[in-house]
Amino acid sequence: MRKAHLTKGGFIGLAVLALWLLAAMPVLAEEADPAAINSGDTAWVLASAALVMAMVVPGLAFFYGGLVSQRNALSTLMHSFFVLALIAVQWVLWGYTLAFGSDIGGIFGGLDYLGFRGVGQEASGTIPHLAFAAFQGMFAAITVALITGGFAERMRFPAFVLFSLLWATLIYDPLAHMVWGGGWIAQLGALDFAGGTVVHISSGISALVAAYVIGKRQGYPHAIHPPHNVPFTVLGAALLWFGWFGFNAGSALAADGLAAHAFVATHAATGAATLAWLILEWTLRGKPTVLGAATGAVAGLVAITPAAGFVDVWASIFVGLGGGIVGYWGVNWLKARLGADDALDVFGVHGLAGTWGALATGIFANTAVNPAGADGLLFGNPGQFVSQLISVVAAWLIAGVGTYIILKIVGALTPLRASKEEEATGLDQTIHGETAYNFSPTFGNTASGLLAEQHMSGATTVKQRISMEAPESP
Repeated sequence: MRKAHLTKGGFIGLAVLALWLLAAMPVLAEEADPAAINSGDTAWVLASAALVMAMVVPGLAFFYGGLVSQRNALSTLMHSFFVLALIAVQWVLWGYTLAFGSDIGGIFGGLDYLGFRGVGQEASGTIPHLAFAAFQGMFAAITVALITGGFAERMRFPAFVLFSLLWATLIYDPLAHMVWGGGWIAQLGALDFAGGTVVHISSGISALVAAYVIGKRQGYPHAIHPPHNVPFTVLGAALLWFGWFGFNAGSALAADGLAAHAFVATHAATGAATLAWLILEWTLRGKPTVLGAATGAVAGLVAITPAAGFVDVWASIFVGLGGGIVGYWGVNWLKARLGADDALDVFGVHGLAGTWGALATGIFANTAVNPAGADGLLFGNPGQFVSQLISVVAAWLIAGVGTYIILKIVGALTPLRASKEEEATGLDQTIHGETAYNFSPTFGNTASGLLAEQHMSGATTVKQRISMEAPESP
């Protein structure tokens, strides 16, 4: 009798437990949602966002800052530093929603996330939505900063501020939506793992257009000062190489095998591009230079960016070699024939190497690497190469035409270019009231000291020379 009683009681207990579990399922499901956020993925994406930020400042700032005259070192550093601050605010207020809001006609994102409304700690994949938005915001910042190399040493700061804000809003944000936010280029099936079209083609083409519109530096190409601090540039290139692991591997948006693959592919391609540039330079010019090595490395980083998560590691070497060759050709041959004063070779290194990388993705892409991608021409899918070609042409046109229109608008509101006197003296002093270097203790930080430094460098104006040479009052 006792055994029967226990069996009956156990049955009733199990039934009660089953009913309780059924009633509790909605609550348990709600509590399980946060588990979709993976702490490892989140940590990696946040770290990658920080790495991309370091690419802007100090990476790009030092890379560009070392290439200009010492009279414009601070103004060049300021470009990258200011853009980082400007886009941090613009991205929150309206940039992110224009890029990643609900699709409007395949061109713009809607206003779903205006002011980061609805962008919180909730899951976006396996990371918080905020982590994804922060990561993407760093891409917007570095893209605008890259353009500044095209008009270095001659664009007025007020014009630069207005141009940067308009360009980020009207060019970068829509293009990011078209490629990554579900717009028409994404619907076309074009692949861009980390920004070949969105970042590098757009910035490279825009820099070339800006160089044409703003005009050449005074005395270009015969009276232009060589880079004032090559070690700064090499330091910047090394920081870019380091930060690019976050740029490319972070674009996997997870701490997984695809991130590891993109990391290795990025490193291999960059090494190959550096070697290609140095071999060409050594063969054609007689000496391998450290500046050539630094520039070749950046060209390789650019080339592998759209392909890093789609191509085999062995293929990344060919992508890198092509980036080094195309970049070298663009900087050392095509630039002179275009006749534009692209001061820091943004078009040759980013525009052309980015174009090669986007097309190479259509050749070498392999679904064995990333099932979410597509096979390329080499793996029996010529249609993918066509899609890549269309995306490249679209990026060229959007960036080129859009930049021209924006510069004309900005020029109608405020002068684009520094005056001849400002340019001769240097933008550090005339625009920002500072000087990067004070080598002589006798000069100090006084106004007369700054004029004396200018006088020694031959950069003073006639009025300043007369003032300096006049006898002191008794």
